[in-house]
Amino acid sequence: MMPLVPAARLPKGRIDRATARMIDRLARRAHSFHRFAHHPLCHRYAGEVVRLGRTRVCRGCTFALAGGLAGGCTGLAIGGSALIAALGLAIATGLLGISLTLRPPKLVTRFVPAAFTALAITSGTLTFEVTGIGVAIAALAIVVLLRVVYGRRGPDRSPCTTCPERELAPCSGYAPIVSRERAFQRVAASWMDQAIRRSAISSGDGPRIERSR
Repeated sequence: MMPLVPAARLPKGRIDRATARMIDRLARRAHSFHRFAHHPLCHRYAGEVVRLGRTRVCRGCTFALAGGLAGGCTGLAIGGSALIAALGLAIATGLLGISLTLRPPKLVTRFVPAAFTALAITSGTLTFEVTGIGVAIAALAIVVLLRVVYGRRGPDRSPCTTCPERELAPCSGYAPIVSRERAFQRVAASWMDQAIRRSAISSGDGPRIERSR
């Protein structure tokens, strides 16, 4: 199996902009199927991702985005209200606090808190009053704080601790990603080598053939 090639060992030399853009586009397409999965792709994490054709996205992030949109639209429909904003903030804070210690379903820890937080921010801002805007700012501050705490805690990888493939490199959860990366590196290295050769020839540093006398 072809090993991954460190970036430092890829072909060196001058790469034209067109080739660089081609490689960037290829990299984005090559890893688009898992870019937002945020979890291994094996069946043990099937409940953590949402399949959209061949692409997989994080269930938690998807629920949070959907909840935020729902709460924001609801806030726009209701209009400004400091009371509704404060109530939404209280509910969202309570659920987010639970999610830091427990791991209930994503609907409870992602969709609902995101919806009430967006409702608090939208409804509070639309009051155009100190109280409402203060609630909206508090909601934003709590979201940022909890996001930092969650980032430090990291994702739940408990299924990996008892997985029989935990000693494999790569395991089935990462094998498709590694395979795609190897394919990308083969194509990218070929394109870079061709670009370097073209650059050397155009600058007069390429190989020359001496005429026989």
